[in-house]
Amino acid sequence: AITDLALNPGYYGRLVEESLGNCCLATEEIERDLHRSLPEHPAFQTETGIAALRRVLTAYAHRNPRIGYCQSMNILASVLLLYATEEDAFWLLVTVCERMLPDYFNRRVLGAQVDQSVFEELIQEQLPELAERLRDPSALASLSLSWFLTLFLSIMPLESAVHVVDCFFYDGIKVVFQLGLAVLEANARALCSSRDDGQALVLLSRFLDHIKNEDSPGPPMGSHHAFVSEDQEPPPVTDIGDLIRDSYEKFGHQSVGQIERMRCRHRIRVLQGHEGTTKQNVLRVVSPEVSFPFGDLEELYDLFKREHMMSCYWEQPRPGPARHDPSRPYAEQYRIDSRQFARLFQLVSPWTCGAHTEILAERTFRLLDDNMDHLIEFKAFASCLDAMYNGEMNEKIKLLYRLHVPPAVYLDTKSDSSPSNNLASADTSQIGITKIRKEKNKEKKQKPVKSDDASDYKKQLKQMIKDLAKEKAKSETELPQMSQREFIQFCKTLYSMFHEDPEENNLYQAIATVTTLLLQIGEVGQHSSSSSSLGSCSQESGEGPRASAPSPEQDSVFVDTDTGTAPQDARAFPEEAEGDWTVSLEHILASLLTEQSLVNFFEKPLDIKSKLENAKINQYNLKTLE
Repeated sequence: AITDLALNPGYYGRLVEESLGNCCLATEEIERDLHRSLPEHPAFQTETGIAALRRVLTAYAHRNPRIGYCQSMNILASVLLLYATEEDAFWLLVTVCERMLPDYFNRRVLGAQVDQSVFEELIQEQLPELAERLRDPSALASLSLSWFLTLFLSIMPLESAVHVVDCFFYDGIKVVFQLGLAVLEANARALCSSRDDGQALVLLSRFLDHIKNEDSPGPPMGSHHAFVSEDQEPPPVTDIGDLIRDSYEKFGHQSVGQIERMRCRHRIRVLQGHEGTTKQNVLRVVSPEVSFPFGDLEELYDLFKREHMMSCYWEQPRPGPARHDPSRPYAEQYRIDSRQFARLFQLVSPWTCGAHTEILAERTFRLLDDNMDHLIEFKAFASCLDAMYNGEMNEKIKLLYRLHVPPAVYLDTKSDSSPSNNLASADTSQIGITKIRKEKNKEKKQKPVKSDDASDYKKQLKQMIKDLAKEKAKSETELPQMSQREFIQFCKTLYSMFHEDPEENNLYQAIATVTTLLLQIGEVGQHSSSSSSLGSCSQESGEGPRASAPSPEQDSVFVDTDTGTAPQDARAFPEEAEGDWTVSLEHILASLLTEQSLVNFFEKPLDIKSKLENAKINQYNLKTLE
């Protein structure tokens, strides 16, 4: 602390100025705990002491936002302010939090949990009789959490606890271990006869509350949290000097190096237990929102976490370490970026689209990244796959629709640097979407539709659209209309999904019929919109329309219905302005429902088990091939 102070003159003052007026979660927690810090001491009964404590804690939270503020830091800082200047107290707090007690002051208090595990082993080694009599030594170790977090400051009278802090600065964490063992030994007989953990806690609290410092010049300032009933005699007073002396004589043989080796050994066990707890909490949160069996969801989580861990060790250093933030909720602690998501999408997605899979994965990631931080958590990943595997047909079509409109695609398609923008100029022979001019000397290969059948079909289609419109009105947010360019990409995705399906030919014929119908619906809407706008313009300026939109008969999308394949001379949709040509989700869903082969395709049951099994084998292979 002295070295840091000498090397950073004026640093604390700058931190105070920079943090002044900042409002965040850490500052709110600090304000809440300010008046709980040594409330019995006169120094913190006035605004002067409270303001100094506020500056120290806020400055540290500003210096180390990864830790920010954690409960018990206020107690330690308030004691340091009693014996040091404000700047010295700040650097002492830095030393304790970042060097002497690493990983203590965060939301998981991992360091304290490791030391509790070490303390449990020491109890079994140094106090074997007590360990044998107790049913669960770990419960006794857990009662000592506040001993480690506050260095006995919160459970021992202040005039006595400051001697513990002195020893801590001199010998380090081993003082807390040996003093804890001395406390347990002094109460071993009573602890062995205790009925439960609650009684043991009361017993230890009463003992610690009656540890006095006979050399203290001021009046005793006990914690007074131990409850003593009228029929109970108070425990005998123990002098802090005698207790510390006993701890050094009986348990002081443990060196700091031995403690550190034990910490390393127990850290692995604690981390494994903590990761198991995190996993169970995540699955408990996500499981009610998806339809996957719990076993499949558990394997999916392992796959997601493994992808995150591979990026930490196999890729070049990036801002990725921030993806694992223990302070975040359990379901958001592990997050992946777009490259990692693309690999997982290729492994487990049921929508395999050949070369188009990468583009679909990119759009899916962009859709799930609702806060635009370029990272997604497991909950969003699992929910998306659940819609693909277990969703109803309308849910799957809605997801596909959303993958082809903003924000999944860029608002300005001409400035979209993603591979999806190049699809408009790519060879579409595999997909089978083509724009052709009607030639009077050629006959279409589509079968004619009888007038009666067409009339019934239109009535049925109108009714479907009305029903879907009612359902749409109930939704919270309205999806944007799909432009013609986006619709072309939507059709390409469908054609890619049908590739190598057993019903491939029937699906191609069905989607060709649906695509032609939807193009006509969009053209009708475009004509209607153009007529309205041109009519208003002609009333204002007296000028007629300069150009007319192409009719549905001039532009069509089709597949060879005889072979069920796409023509090889397909041309991409041009990049000219699209006008007001749009179709809605309701139009698309209603049209798809008219083709039974398409309904069967989207409603057939899908099983993720085989995908997960292959992913276990191929996840590392995909990484090495990059």
